[in-house]
Amino acid sequence: MNKEKKESVFRKEVKRDIGTFRRLKGKDRWRFVWDYYRYKIIVALFSLMVILTFAHLLWEGQKPCRLRVCVVLNNDLYCDDWFDPFIDSLKKDGKPGKVDVNQDQPFDYDNSYYYVQEIEVMTTVSSRRMDVAVCGPDMYSYLLAINACMPLDTVLPDKLTASLMKEGKLVKSTANLKQNEDGSTDESQGIEGYFSIDLTDTEFGRTYNEDQKLDEGEEKAPLYAVIISNTDHLEDSITLAGALAR
Repeated sequence: MNKEKKESVFRKEVKRDIGTFRRLKGKDRWRFVWDYYRYKIIVALFSLMVILTFAHLLWEGQKPCRLRVCVVLNNDLYCDDWFDPFIDSLKKDGKPGKVDVNQDQPFDYDNSYYYVQEIEVMTTVSSRRMDVAVCGPDMYSYLLAINACMPLDTVLPDKLTASLMKEGKLVKSTANLKQNEDGSTDESQGIEGYFSIDLTDTEFGRTYNEDQKLDEGEEKAPLYAVIISNTDHLEDSITLAGALAR
């Protein structure tokens, strides 16, 4: 004699709740669902949002990109008014790919959590999600320390290089300097080169580097334009560097 298969507790509960839902009318139905299933609904919605977010990031990552810019100003301004016309002009050549401009908060070594900013910058550089950086002295010094800056005199057009040299905008710095345990640096490991453009006396610098909160006797921090050494988009990075230098 075959024994009937015993119905699970879960199936019994589902049947019971369906029966209750059918007996109720109007708003009572939805009140019943919320009272008994709200936590499951919340978890389900949260899980759906996480899945959709990762799916969106994956989808965006598959799209062609021609330039990724990281802008970390010395103040809380936003520079969309400068970058929007530049992006429109760049796209006139008809080449596929989007231009990402990430405007982040100031990178500040006076902030007790500066090491979090360092990790974020290193991760962005190592994952090739930064082609050009516009930044102040603190972030620039960190990019130099991790040897992430491309020597501009080796990649910029000769005419532009000569012009920037004459105007004093091409900055000579030392990269790859590591601090010892006592805080000193080993100069013998340093690499000298022209790694950035000083944007102080440029249209961009005059527009977006003026609003700084300075203490008495403190000098205004400059802004630098840097091409990241592992960029996959050198041509467009050079175009941006030239536009920023005007």
